[in-house]
Amino acid sequence: MKSSLNILMGASDNVTVFDAYVDQASVQEKLDAFYAEVSPEDQVLLMSDLIGGSVNQVMMTYLQKPNTTLIGGVNLACVLELSTKTEVTAEEIEQIVEQSRSMLSVVQLPDLTEEQEDFF
Repeated sequence: MKSSLNILMGASDNVTVFDAYVDQASVQEKLDAFYAEVSPEDQVLLMSDLIGGSVNQVMMTYLQKPNTTLIGGVNLACVLELSTKTEVTAEEIEQIVEQSRSMLSVVQLPDLTEEQEDFF
């Protein structure tokens, strides 16, 4: 998602990615290092792809940190919308999550045989 975000929005210093299982460092170690650099006044939006997945479970332990919100099951629409904001309220986060849910759809090809038969 970070690559797509960079292509669509350009590089951003406001987005930090915690790649899991690509090196020896654990997600917890990466998050600990991240929070060591973050001020308690800073708003932190943690996002994970799978609710209940291992990364999401680790991130849940950081909800005790001040100004931290965790969004699970994110899609690119959600990440794009949130990345354009410098600060968001809890209500705005809920609205963005609802909007990104509405972007999910089963896409099917139309049945052209019925339309063609109706035409003639």
